[in-house]
Amino acid sequence: MPSNDMEAFLLIPEAEWQQIVSRLERLEKAVQQQAKETEVLPPDEILTVRQAAARLGMTPEGIRKARRAGRLKGVRINEKEWGFYTTELHRYQNRYNRNQYNQMG
Repeated sequence: MPSNDMEAFLLIPEAEWQQIVSRLERLEKAVQQQAKETEVLPPDEILTVRQAAARLGMTPEGIRKARRAGRLKGVRINEKEWGFYTTELHRYQNRYNRNQYNQMG
């Protein structure tokens, strides 16, 4: 018995098809890269000035200067001390110390 299911076909010019495939490949790469970066980041925690300096390979005074200059966002731990989220340290490292970060990773 003949089937009542109909199949539809769409003809796409070769150049347009290649553009579609290329865009899909770039999208897949971007999704894989984003998933990879998400896996690499540890859970967010607050580090002290000394811990943040050790994590970034800087001095505590360098961390304080970066915070005062607005390059690094800190949070108040108490009246005297500042803390820094690990995600903020990661952002700072990627933005201001790319060469050092790329050599490490």
